[in-house]
Amino acid sequence: MKPIETNALTKKFGYYTAVDKISVSVEKGEIFGFLGANGAGKTTAIRMLCGLLVPSGGSGTVAGFDIMRQSDKIRSRIGYMSQKFSLYSDIDVIDNLKLYGSIYGLHGYLLNNRIKEMSGFLEMGSLLQRKTGDLPWGWQQRLSLACANLHKPQILFLDEPTGSVDPVSRRIFWDFIIELASGGTTIFITTHHMDEAEYCHRISIMVNGRIADVDTPFALKKKTGSDSLQDAFIKIVEPQN
Repeated sequence: MKPIETNALTKKFGYYTAVDKISVSVEKGEIFGFLGANGAGKTTAIRMLCGLLVPSGGSGTVAGFDIMRQSDKIRSRIGYMSQKFSLYSDIDVIDNLKLYGSIYGLHGYLLNNRIKEMSGFLEMGSLLQRKTGDLPWGWQQRLSLACANLHKPQILFLDEPTGSVDPVSRRIFWDFIIELASGGTTIFITTHHMDEAEYCHRISIMVNGRIADVDTPFALKKKTGSDSLQDAFIKIVEPQN
């Protein structure tokens, strides 16, 4: 069974359809880009896949579990980094890491070892005793990524993780993402940076709650006759808006 599969997944809020019968299939170890303009339905779809929002229709599985009936089992096997900073700003970095590690059942040596690994790779070792709220935005995002991956999830959902992040932090983020994927972690990521989207194995483009196209970056450029992924994105999105 694939890490992520949906069939006609739908979410309505009253008369408004935020996600309209989307069907996706994501392979193990794949970096799957989930692109679309603001309001296209990306975050709503991710929240359904993470078990945080109940679908209105359709079906889907994440990590082999039904998103309608087994959301608790899904949450223990995924990592989720939302658009908004969701950690505790009034405690130290190390305390956030310990708190989120314990939520996922990590304690003692195992937790301390994972904190050491994550802070080392994301170059956060010197910041562990700093107050989280005092960190620059890019460092707060690194901390969010570290917390989402402490428990070595099978699938990592990243919702615009590098928004307003400096170029150095963006490079570190993507080095980490690529290394995780090469080790078998499935990455489901949204981004507005088209240069980042080039790193994805495949990309889906959402327009008005529907998936307009799914393919590799190279194939999307070729089929739209575009020199850049940004141009391909615009050619796919604009006619449907």
